[in-house]
Amino acid sequence: MRISLARARLELRHTFRIARSADEFRESVIVRLEENGIEGLGEAAPSPRYGQSAESAERALASIEGALLEPAGHIEDALERAAGRLAGEWAALAALDIALHDLLGKRLGVPLYALLGLDPGKTPPTSYTIGIDTPEIVAEKIREADGFPVLKVKMGLGNDREIMETVRAHTDRPVRIDANEGWTRDEALEKMRWLEGLNVEFVEQPLPAADLEGVRWLAERTSLPIFADESVRVASDVPRLAGTFHGINIKLMKCGGIREALRMIHTARACGMKVMLGCMIESSIGITAAAHLSPLADYADLDGNLLIRNDPAAGATTLNGKLVLPEGPGLGVTLREGPAANALERSSAR
Repeated sequence: MRISLARARLELRHTFRIARSADEFRESVIVRLEENGIEGLGEAAPSPRYGQSAESAERALASIEGALLEPAGHIEDALERAAGRLAGEWAALAALDIALHDLLGKRLGVPLYALLGLDPGKTPPTSYTIGIDTPEIVAEKIREADGFPVLKVKMGLGNDREIMETVRAHTDRPVRIDANEGWTRDEALEKMRWLEGLNVEFVEQPLPAADLEGVRWLAERTSLPIFADESVRVASDVPRLAGTFHGINIKLMKCGGIREALRMIHTARACGMKVMLGCMIESSIGITAAAHLSPLADYADLDGNLLIRNDPAAGATTLNGKLVLPEGPGLGVTLREGPAANALERSSAR
C-alpha cells in the first residue's frame, strides 16, 4: 500500500475566536492510501487543546509504512498496529481510520453509511457556529447562517451578554451555547440561569474539563442540559460522566476516528446519555466521515467545512441545514484541483 500526505491550509471566512484562542486559519493533513488501483482519503485536523499540531500529525503519519496497514480490509487490526506507532496522535490516527474506511467502501462499491448499516435519510440538521466577535460581525455571521435551523454560539469571554443580545435581536432560532471551559462555577451558574429563558437547547463544556464536581453542582441548580466536550475523548471516559453530563460531543479528530466514535456512541447510549457529533475546523473529508455516522446521533455540529473559504474537497452537503450524504462508494468525497491535490501527487511520485 502507498501512503501520500499533503498539508492543507484552511483559510477561515472570519476570525474564529473561542474562549481560549483566535485563528485566521487552521492546518490539516490530508492522507491518501492507494492499494490495487483504489484510493482512500482521510484527514487529520489536530487541535492545540490536545497538544497536537499539523506538524506533529504529519510527522507521526510519515512514520507509518504502507505494509503496516495491510491488508486494508482488516481495519481493526491495521488501526491497532498504527495506534501503537502514532503515540497518542489522535488526529493522525483518525486520518488513517477514515482513509481505510473510504478504501473499504470503494472496494465493496457501497457508501460508508451502507457499510455501517445506517439510513442516510435519518441525518440530523447541523448547527452553524457563531464565534466570539463584535456585534457587527456576529450579525453578519447570523445572516450567513440563514437557512440553518439552529445556531451554536461561542461564549467564555467578557462579552457573552452582548453576543446573546445581538443574536436575539436578529433571530429567534434555537441556540446551543459553547463556553469551551471558559467560565468559573459562579459565572456559569449566573449565565446559565440567565440563558434559561432564551430558547437555548443546551450548554456545552461550561467549566474546565477536570471539574466534574463543578458540573454536578451546576446541574443541581440549573435546568439547561449540559454536554461534555473537552471532558470526554474516548469511550472509556464516558461512564464516569454519566449522571453528571446529559450528553457528549464526539469528534473523530479527538477520539481517533470512526471506529472509536462508534464505541463512544454505543457507550453513551448504554449510559442513558445524548450524543452530538462535532468537529474541528476541517475540510469536507473529515466532515463527511463524521456525517456518515450522524444517523446515530441526536445532534450534529458538523459545519467546520462551511467556516472556511478554500475547502480542498467536496463531500457532504446541507439542505435547509439537514446533512445530505454523498451516494458514491466509501466517503463519496472528491478532491478539488488545487494545492492539496497537487501536493498529494508530488508525495505519491516520491
